[in-house]
Amino acid sequence: MTEREVLFTGVGGQGLQIVSKALAMAAVAEGRDVLLVPRYGGGMRGSKTNAELTVGDGPLRALPVATDAWSGVAMDPSFWETIRPNLGRGAVVVVNSSLFHLEVDVEEARVFTVPASEMSTELGSPMSAGFVLLGAFVAITGLVGVAAAIDAMRRLVPAYRTQHVAANERAIEAGAASVPRLAAPAWPDVAAVR
Repeated sequence: MTEREVLFTGVGGQGLQIVSKALAMAAVAEGRDVLLVPRYGGGMRGSKTNAELTVGDGPLRALPVATDAWSGVAMDPSFWETIRPNLGRGAVVVVNSSLFHLEVDVEEARVFTVPASEMSTELGSPMSAGFVLLGAFVAITGLVGVAAAIDAMRRLVPAYRTQHVAANERAIEAGAASVPRLAAPAWPDVAAVR
């Protein structure tokens, strides 16, 4: 069985929790088993917000604590040190280069920089930067298909925020279009889920 771990870090208010949940829901929709653990500080905005997601192609054995994670998504450098030590050698790391200016000091990390904040502003929706990173991450890794990520986002956006769905969709698509793909995607059968 294959398991892939994704560690997320950012600052409250950047949309990281909805992005991690969208990735989890997309994986479930594609037939994967998923465990998602959100972690955040006491404040709604401006404090630490992290999430840990494990995706498997079969039953997951126990609630994971990733100490050798396959990948990471960093929206902001403020709490980078909360996930950096738990990223494995050669981890895929996607960072918002609009805000993230620290060295990604993970051994043999495959680092992909995406100016997510700038891209979302150019798209006319600065609040959708997290979805730009989501699109980039799924396109790079093949963990889920872009269409599944978009569908999950649509299902997660609350009724009082439906005016943001089209902008979020454009953000996911723009992020996906802005990056290369890994030579070895997360799942051997990734073409079947695209």
